[in-house]
Amino acid sequence: MLKKSLALGLISGLLAGIAGVIYAHLYYTINEADFSKVASTINILVASLFGGVLAAIGYTLLDKWLKTRGEIVFNLVFTLISFISLLGPIAVRLPRNIDTPELFPGMVIPMHFFPALAWFTLKPLFIKSK
Repeated sequence: MLKKSLALGLISGLLAGIAGVIYAHLYYTINEADFSKVASTINILVASLFGGVLAAIGYTLLDKWLKTRGEIVFNLVFTLISFISLLGPIAVRLPRNIDTPELFPGMVIPMHFFPALAWFTLKPLFIKSK
C-alpha cells in the first residue's frame, strides 16, 4: 500500500506543481503581476510535491489505523488542510518592491487546492476503493 500511495503522491504532486506553474504563468500574462520572487517555479513544484508525499503518508497511516473509515477520514482531513493552508497567503506580507501585492492571494489561493484535486483525480488509477 505504501508504494502505491507514494507513487500516487509523487505523480499527483508533480501534476499539481505543473498545473501551478502553468496557472502562475497565465496569471502573470493576464494581470501583469509578477510574483516570481515570492512564488517561483521551484517553490511551486516543491510545495506541490511536498503536499503529495505528505498526503501519501497520511493516507497510508489512516488506512492502516482506521481500516474501512480511513479513506473518508483522509479525504476530510486533506480537504480541511487545503482550506486551512489558505491562511498563509492571506496573511503574508510581501516585500515592498512587489507591485500589486493585492493580487497575490488571487494567484496562490487556487494553487492550494491543486494537490488535493490531483490526488482525488488520480487515486482510482493507483488504489482501488474498499
